[in-house]
Amino acid sequence: MSDVFLGVIALAVVVMATIQVAVIIVAARAARRVGRLADRVEEDLRPIVASLQSVAADAARATAAAASQVDRLDEVTKDLAQRLEQTAATVQAGVLVPLREGYAVIEGLKAVVASLRDLRASRASRRPAAAEDEDALFIG
Repeated sequence: MSDVFLGVIALAVVVMATIQVAVIIVAARAARRVGRLADRVEEDLRPIVASLQSVAADAARATAAAASQVDRLDEVTKDLAQRLEQTAATVQAGVLVPLREGYAVIEGLKAVVASLRDLRASRASRRPAAAEDEDALFIG
């Protein structure tokens, strides 16, 4: 009986060893397949990554150009504001002040002319009264 048990044990060991070898072979094949799949995925992703890098570089250039344009626009706007302030000051000092003074002179002349008219009108109103007084004295 001990030979039978030894035979059964030997057979079991051979079966277990065969199963272990089969599992190792299947695992090695699976590992190779996973390796090939990883290589294929890497090859498929390489153009996508290159494209993303290109897009990122283009976006960085576009952002830098936009920032440069914004800076230039800011400078132009500041310059325009300064020039407008200078122009407004020049117009006020060089045009509006003399216009106000000229207007004041014209208003003064109008007042002089108006007072001369009033003086004439008052003299004219006195004359007809004097003429009527002479008419009343006229015998004719």
